[in-house]
Amino acid sequence: MGKDIEKYGRRGLQSGYLSVVVGISLVLFMLGLVLGAYFGLEHTQNAAKENIEIDLFFNPELNDSDIKLIEQELKGWENIKSVWFVSPERALEVFQSNEVEANEIKAIFNDKSPFPPSVSFNPIGSIVDKQGLDAIKQKILSTYPEQVAEVNYDENRVAQVNLGFLQWIYLFVAIGVLLTVIAFAMINNTIRLALYSKRFTIKTMQLVGAKSGFIRKPFLWNSIIQGFLSAIIGMSLLMAVFFALKRYMEIVSSTYNFETFLLLFGVLICLGVLISLLSTWFALNKYLRKRLDNLY
Repeated sequence: MGKDIEKYGRRGLQSGYLSVVVGISLVLFMLGLVLGAYFGLEHTQNAAKENIEIDLFFNPELNDSDIKLIEQELKGWENIKSVWFVSPERALEVFQSNEVEANEIKAIFNDKSPFPPSVSFNPIGSIVDKQGLDAIKQKILSTYPEQVAEVNYDENRVAQVNLGFLQWIYLFVAIGVLLTVIAFAMINNTIRLALYSKRFTIKTMQLVGAKSGFIRKPFLWNSIIQGFLSAIIGMSLLMAVFFALKRYMEIVSSTYNFETFLLLFGVLICLGVLISLLSTWFALNKYLRKRLDNLY
């Protein structure tokens, strides 16, 4: 009879631990989806920022060789991603929507383009805001005071790119925080139920003189293992989802590389272990503080 009771108790405890692992895995999976969406949004925002074009217009006395020399020098600047020379003919092609209109303008200006040669460049995404672009503009004007007449870019587009994506980032952060709070509450209750069958063992160890640290140690180590296993399961589910989406969405291939998955896995391990550890700590403290009579 006693063996049957012990057998069913052990089975109930194992079922409780399994419920904890499954619960944490599903929560980490949802958090991973939010983090994955955040990484994708950040990648899209950075790509949009790096598509911002800044145009340099030069003084009329400068020839093409001097302008191309400045182009080569700008390619060595760390805040600039790509630089290219824009000839008058290329500027006319970009300005006009079709070849007929371009030929009409050439006819007016004696078969010449009215646009002067210029240089355009894309900055790196991290400096694409008002302060960053103003700084690089001043740097260009101070470095080439006699050569550069004007530095031009679309300020409205820069503001829209930053403001639009910032609202989405706030939304993802809010969802992530909300899921973390919900996860902690759910997992805390699940771990308490899992430890419920061990409450008398915990109290007996305390009554015979075992210190709180000694009692907590095996449970905390077990919670770390649970959190780690849950992170592996949650990450496996995420990988399955991302690889399924990769067949239908090109952005997934360009956004999520090995480093991104490694970072995501590291975050999930930290969250899984931390949530499991804290929940176990608080649940253990509850039983350690209770009187023996209150355990029934």
